[in-house]
Amino acid sequence: MEISLVLIVLVLCSSAATLVTCSSAGFHMELTHVDSKGGYTAAERVQRAMASSRQRLASFVDVTVPVHWNTSQYIAEYLIGTPPQRAEALIDTGSDLIWTQCSTCKQCVKQGLPLYNASKSDTFHAVSCNDTLCLANQEHSCRRDGSCHFGAFYGAGDASGTIDTEVFAFQNGSARLTFGCVESLMISPGSLDEASGLIGLGRGPLSLVSQAGASKFSYCHTPYLRSNATAGASSHLFVGASASLSGDSPVMSMSFVQGPKEYPFYYVPLIGISVGQTRLSIPPTVFALKENGTSGGVIIDSGSPTTALAEKAYGPLREELRRQLNGSLVPPPADSEMDLCVAVAQEKKVPSMVLHFSGGADMVLPPENYWVPLDSSTSCMVMETSNDMSIIGNFQLQNIHLLYDLAKDELSFQTADCSKL
Repeated sequence: MEISLVLIVLVLCSSAATLVTCSSAGFHMELTHVDSKGGYTAAERVQRAMASSRQRLASFVDVTVPVHWNTSQYIAEYLIGTPPQRAEALIDTGSDLIWTQCSTCKQCVKQGLPLYNASKSDTFHAVSCNDTLCLANQEHSCRRDGSCHFGAFYGAGDASGTIDTEVFAFQNGSARLTFGCVESLMISPGSLDEASGLIGLGRGPLSLVSQAGASKFSYCHTPYLRSNATAGASSHLFVGASASLSGDSPVMSMSFVQGPKEYPFYYVPLIGISVGQTRLSIPPTVFALKENGTSGGVIIDSGSPTTALAEKAYGPLREELRRQLNGSLVPPPADSEMDLCVAVAQEKKVPSMVLHFSGGADMVLPPENYWVPLDSSTSCMVMETSNDMSIIGNFQLQNIHLLYDLAKDELSFQTADCSKL
């Protein structure tokens, strides 16, 4: 198990009593940062984050089935089955299905814990192929024994197995959840970061949020990838009644953009970007979801480490930063794959960035939310370009508390010290 600079606590308590057993404090799920025990340098951590985002972006634009691969930085620890077996999962707002690799796996990838063994659990229950729980997964079929077979297709590869139900236990609560018991996982090396599987928080019926009957969730990420990140500082993810915004910082809100119903994504109405005091000349159509709903648009995604902007937005951003930083720019370190860099001593010259959303919601990104030292001498921008869809990733959302209110179909946010929530 990897222990990280970042911890997230999930607090979940639903009124759906048939699904969830809650204490007065709700569910708690602890998440750890996948890179903290890997002995990586700052440059290696940034490169891993950027590579993960690129791989994830490929899954959004290249596959036909809208269930997408997660290369998130955050791993949740939980127990599954009776008696309980330990498991870990990547957390992802960009997909739905909860799944874990199982002991019946014919081709799986290395994970840090033993594979889940359904035959050793008294609470495992197979789902039949004509059950509504089976039909809820987009790619499903009947096996000869009548059980439900599922497939999930990602940019990094494919997962398949059976749809079943099992008891999942968190720190102080439990739930019987529908999940995928993976028997074959053919993915790019390192994609799972030695976790056991994935927990989806998307809009679909099989996500953790949907199965718990929760109408809202929120999360707040503490800083990482920087030398001033506080070791052991807790980040938080709340699902259910405990999800709320508080504190003295102003709260900004926007309505989600309606995307295709078969997609799990949370689309947001980004309409512009400012760098310092300069509003970039970017037509709002650059960020618009195309009429057929299959391309374009902007999503906020907990499964993407960094932000990728559509090419027609990234170009003006890059040129304006080059203009404002001018003589402060230095060549990127060799093999770093970075675009814009300055000397660490000149990092104070990097301007803040503002993401403008419709309805007047402005998200201010301080320099440390999109610029990071790679070594003792060079600091670089941690954003990249995309051909089509834009993704706002975790690094840009550090110390910003986001509240997803599904009942209102609204996203709200405020700046916060996430370590103090």
